Amino acid sequence: MNVVSDSLKSGSALADDYINRFSEVQPLYGEDFRDEASWLKRVEWLDQSESGRVNRGELAEVLRRYNSRHNDHQAVHNALDLLAKGGTLAVVGGQQSGLFTGSLLVIYKAMTIIQSAQEAAKKFNRPVVPVFWIAGEDHDFDEVNHTYVMTPELKVAKIKMEAKPGPRSSVSAIPIGPNEWKQSFDQLGRWLPDSENKPEILKWIHEASEQSDNLSDAFAKLLGRLFGEYGLILLDSADPELRKLEVPVFEKMIERNDGLEQAYQQAAACITGKGYSLQAEVAAGGANLFYIYEGNRLLLYKQDGKFTDRKGIVSLSQSELLEQLRTHPERFSNNVLTRPMMQESLFPVLCTVLGQGEISYWAITKQAFEILGLRMPILLPRMSFTLIEGALQKYMDKFGVTFQDVQHRFAEARQQWLSSQEEFHIEPKFAETRRAFEQLYEPLIRELGTIQSGLIPLSEKNKGKILEQISYLERKTREAVEKKHEAELRQWDRIGVSLFPLGKPQERVFNIFYYLNRYGLEWIHDLIRTSDHFTAEHRIIEC
Repeated sequence: MNVVSDSLKSGSALADDYINRFSEVQPLYGEDFRDEASWLKRVEWLDQSESGRVNRGELAEVLRRYNSRHNDHQAVHNALDLLAKGGTLAVVGGQQSGLFTGSLLVIYKAMTIIQSAQEAAKKFNRPVVPVFWIAGEDHDFDEVNHTYVMTPELKVAKIKMEAKPGPRSSVSAIPIGPNEWKQSFDQLGRWLPDSENKPEILKWIHEASEQSDNLSDAFAKLLGRLFGEYGLILLDSADPELRKLEVPVFEKMIERNDGLEQAYQQAAACITGKGYSLQAEVAAGGANLFYIYEGNRLLLYKQDGKFTDRKGIVSLSQSELLEQLRTHPERFSNNVLTRPMMQESLFPVLCTVLGQGEISYWAITKQAFEILGLRMPILLPRMSFTLIEGALQKYMDKFGVTFQDVQHRFAEARQQWLSSQEEFHIEPKFAETRRAFEQLYEPLIRELGTIQSGLIPLSEKNKGKILEQISYLERKTREAVEKKHEAELRQWDRIGVSLFPLGKPQERVFNIFYYLNRYGLEWIHDLIRTSDHFTAEHRIIEC
């Protein structure tokens, strides 16, 4: 695989400044991930604050039971043994549990976690374990119930999981039955091109879905198949056993909730004051915690001394809420702004691997960490890639089109190439014809008006019809030219759909199994070896 660096358009101005101009946004964050001293300072803090986190041994046992069900690799058990011991650090990152692992960025995040942990272990000469946090407590099923592959016809096919209607519950609590799995599985089988690898891929996915009652479990099993041998520890944030360990952290969040709210509000004002947009809602009176009631995940607010939801379905005083927490911890759940503190309270987090959107909303949380006696970890940008198949690179070389051309001016470049293939220049020729016609026709209309005024609107209507016919002939001429160059234009289309499907970066759309189907199940290991060191730069990988 050939690898070169190239820039990818940023989706967030704040994250872009964090990555490339840290000094401009330093007050919003903790330490600079590019500064060696930041890492040493972080290690020192983790060693000093050991007593402020949950018991390592208990955490490791909860995670061992979970991983034994979904990610039962010896390397994972070895990593859990290390995590249970004092002095071991962790690199943590996560994602929602997407259908069939979701988009490529999920895979790249797991790779970043693994490689960053390996690099840190060598740098500090001490154990560093990789941890993938599956956000199974999130309830937006529509965000995770689909994925995409490219069809042989160069279409972006959406594979979607339909779930039975039910409460607005967490993804890990939404049951998926055999019929729903079969529907999505059949779609994948239909849209994946035939290859020698396809039968084994479908077997992998079928086994994972057959043994899973929800989307999160299947997600974990597939991630385990891909990365378990690297010792990647998985956790589901909706795991009831994990929730029991989190009770003391939730207690702090409830008891210091006003301080947390104030910290979020101040940070939000600072962010918008610097001209950035907020990537997460900071609502007045928001408790930033969810309460599970009759299967529904309700976001809590503070009103008249009570913790309640927007519809008033539940209404609890602070003492009542704490009592519910101690007797029914499974009824509690973090939101996007309290999850970072929960992660920090569970693990000795050396750094957390984040995408650009996450980097942006984590800026809201810096002061909140301090309210709970914590410190924001180092935020490490997720590695970013675009995969270019060998034939695709040949097409790009043939047409003289670069990655930046495809990213910023693809339609223009395609049209320029097509226009250059013909001596008959369609646009100027037809534009000239229209001008000549109108120059001849306008005086005629005025003369006809001297005979009878009623002839003017008739002449204008006639003029419009003639211009429509000229436009029609222009369209047919374009179609004829495109037909003549049909093979080359299909190559152009393949470039566009492959690199920026649906107008988005490839990593945000396509599923990893499209590429494993093409290159084989072992190809993921080649990809990891090729990107053998961390960099915040976007990389182009020629497969």
